[in-house]
Amino acid sequence: MHVVAGLLVDDPGRLLLAQRPPGKHLAGMWEMPGGKLEPGESALQALARELDEELGIHLDAGSVEPLIRIPWTYGDRSLFLEAMIVRRWRGEPQALDAAAIAWHLPWDIDAGILAPADRPMLNALRLPTSYAITPAELSVAQARGWILAALDRGGRLLQLRLPDVAVSEVRELAADMQPLVRACGAQLLLNGDIEGARALGPGVGVHLRSAQLESLSARPLPYGQLVGASCHDAQELVAAVRTGADFATLSPVHPTRSHPGAPALGWQRFEALAEAAPMPVYALGGMRVEWIDEARRFGAQGVAGIGAFVTT
Repeated sequence: MHVVAGLLVDDPGRLLLAQRPPGKHLAGMWEMPGGKLEPGESALQALARELDEELGIHLDAGSVEPLIRIPWTYGDRSLFLEAMIVRRWRGEPQALDAAAIAWHLPWDIDAGILAPADRPMLNALRLPTSYAITPAELSVAQARGWILAALDRGGRLLQLRLPDVAVSEVRELAADMQPLVRACGAQLLLNGDIEGARALGPGVGVHLRSAQLESLSARPLPYGQLVGASCHDAQELVAAVRTGADFATLSPVHPTRSHPGAPALGWQRFEALAEAAPMPVYALGGMRVEWIDEARRFGAQGVAGIGAFVTT
């Protein structure tokens, strides 16, 4: 079943949610408005019709941006969800086909109240198009400067990957930077340190190493803290979904100096794997910030990198 969903975002940046009415599947849960395509309809035509029927508003087609496409399964029912951001419309939204509607800032939404298939859409809306990872050889002092510079450049998703630094020192650095990171509306992720992220709480998440994925059967952190996952193939992406990860990195897309012998996926293989994953996926490996638009054309949330994001 091909389904389209509209993420209505108003001028203050709030997202509209609709509550599923009694008697429907997943009654009481919240979702983005939309519905299935009728025969002969395009996704945009279906979205315009659904928003008129459900909310009584008229879509401004020029304001629509593609966000993410998600395969999803509810029991024996398979869906292909196409999510679009809508920034302009005519009329005032009304709950014509929902128990209620409400506006929320994206980061204020508890993903646990959403229908499961809508959670990846919220993640795709909240996550930026670039994901910066600290060079491995940095000292604590250098990493502090790297974080400050990244925030100053507008970086909003940062990973502390410092394999040569004691875990306790990395945690201390994250705790020290946590207030500033949150004040900037950014998220800081610890590499593989689930316990450290749990202790630090909101604003600090974890990026799971690929070796950790097989040992986890459930999400390791509350929904308020981001969980990323390092993936290199379809099997690891499936494992990332099982752990409840909010997003994944998929690598290497291109050859890298850090892993010169690793076979590169290339854009076509990346696209096939990313399209089959029900979550946002960043392209990693030989990436450059200026390739964000190209990466998004191949189904990526954006680009992730080390060398491409180093401050000189």
